[in-house]
Amino acid sequence: MFLDVKELAVRKLSLRKSYAPGAIDYQTSEIKQVEPLEVTATAELFDGTQIRITGELETKLELACARCLEPVTEEVHRSFDLFYSPLPKLAKPEEERLKDDDADVGFYKGDGVFLTDVLTEQVLLAVPMKAICRSDCRGLCAACGANLNHEECRCETHSVDARLAPLARLKQDWLKNNKSEKFLIVFYVFVCFCGVTSEAKSTGLKTGHYIGRILKGIE
Repeated sequence: MFLDVKELAVRKLSLRKSYAPGAIDYQTSEIKQVEPLEVTATAELFDGTQIRITGELETKLELACARCLEPVTEEVHRSFDLFYSPLPKLAKPEEERLKDDDADVGFYKGDGVFLTDVLTEQVLLAVPMKAICRSDCRGLCAACGANLNHEECRCETHSVDARLAPLARLKQDWLKNNKSEKFLIVFYVFVCFCGVTSEAKSTGLKTGHYIGRILKGIE
């Protein structure tokens, strides 16, 4: 439905609309409308050129849980009181600057606005930043992707310091290539402690001698 300023100049419009799922394109695959969007609103011309739209909407949306990615149904109720002004006709686009009073005002180009554009914006504003299927949702395993609400993953349970994660991946790569695990352990020590530990310093041992001692200890 198009809200024409010429028609609004003659009379105020009372609107009661119902939009079936799929009738409005929300421009994102993360939102699915699962029930009709019910709208009750009024539209009028305000102050000669501004279009004022007031009303409320309600519907149900299907979103993805931010933790486990399972579908979540969210009820949406929103009231709105919106003003749309004609888009200023400026000589150069770079000269466009919004005044403080324009922060809460939308703009329309031409003879008016489409009601569906207004509703799309209002529905998107009503969507929560993060939808959660339930408060105790355990989410997905970061390693294997298993849904921890339905199954226990078989990943190793010991925690790894995030700073050592690159070295852990390096270790796995070396083991896959049948390289010496002993060498990799020495490499861990060498990198993490910069080649010379406090013990090496206190005993006066050089780095090579200290690593040799480690090799003896792990044989």
